[in-house]
Amino acid sequence: MANQDVVFPDMGIAAAVAAAALPAGPGRALFACRGAAGAVSSLRRAAFGALPGGSADAGAGEAFLTARGAAAAAGRTCCTSRVVEAIRASSPTRCPAGDEYEAWTGKHPSALGSFDRVAAAARGKRVVMFMDYDGTLSPIVTDPDMAFMTAEMRAAVRDVAKHFPTAIVTGRCVEKVCNFVGLSDLYYAGSHGMDIKGPSSKDNQTVLLQPAREFLPVINKAFRALEEKTRATPGARVEHNKFCLSVHFRCVDEKSWSPLAEQVKAVLRDFPELKLTEGRKVLEIRPSILWDKGKAVEFLLKSLGFDDGRSDVLPVYIGDDRTDEDAFKVLKKRGQGLGILVSKCPKETDASYSLQDPTEVMEFLVRLVEWKRLRSSSAARPRAPQR
Repeated sequence: MANQDVVFPDMGIAAAVAAAALPAGPGRALFACRGAAGAVSSLRRAAFGALPGGSADAGAGEAFLTARGAAAAAGRTCCTSRVVEAIRASSPTRCPAGDEYEAWTGKHPSALGSFDRVAAAARGKRVVMFMDYDGTLSPIVTDPDMAFMTAEMRAAVRDVAKHFPTAIVTGRCVEKVCNFVGLSDLYYAGSHGMDIKGPSSKDNQTVLLQPAREFLPVINKAFRALEEKTRATPGARVEHNKFCLSVHFRCVDEKSWSPLAEQVKAVLRDFPELKLTEGRKVLEIRPSILWDKGKAVEFLLKSLGFDDGRSDVLPVYIGDDRTDEDAFKVLKKRGQGLGILVSKCPKETDASYSLQDPTEVMEFLVRLVEWKRLRSSSAARPRAPQR
């Protein structure tokens, strides 16, 4: 893989971001939320701690508490309902009628059926590959510890990495996804891009960036609280992904989704430093910093020397989840690159193309490598002398 020597030591966020020459805005603001978290706590005390006081105001204070409690309960119900609906939208149980799907694929055509267009966009450019793991390289399974990729998919990813700089960008922790993929010559961005490591030799990987390192103690504490809170819900599972946590709903009866979501939100009220996002039958808990899969893609492109100004680069991102939309947005904003959504059902997306499932992803990767080999062999073939 070319350009694998561009690495940054594990030296803390400020120095790493500066070394990577990240955009000034996000770089400076990266840990603004840490101060904001304290401000939020102060605001909460100001808003809710100072109640009407004194004996003369006792009745008013009691009425204030009652009204505030009712409003808070209504707000929690509404918010929990929104969270559950977002999970359902990310995990449709049935696909719509054929004409609706046909209309959607008109806007987001198959990357296989439109491969000639993909190849035309890649011609003369340096392709850089980014791929999610679950639902993209491996099928979605009931037990997240059993999400193995096939040997054929591993071979396809290995061939892709021989021809293009390649990164796996996932919500999983790096250690888990490395064990699943089993390939050392890739870049891995785990925990939704908050743990980025470069290609390894033997068992050692170079840490490129860990923008949420200082949040590890609070994440560990939240993990223990979530495990305890959700223990009584049959099928619920809390997965520790180092810099983020995943609460899995896949084995939970749908009637229990709302109570489980409320349990998660109740725990997070004690952790203002963390935020909640929804995915495919999962709730993700992450540090409240300005970082996501899109930022990870930008960081890796810069680290590899593929800055915004270069017109000879084509980033390709393949993913299936809501969190992958952050990467699709980055490519769309750059006006350079291809986002490919993996889905059998129409979804709102910023991706340009679509693929139905990991089987089609593998077929696309195989065709991309074949295209690259043909281009390379034709370029290397000596031309006949002109007469």
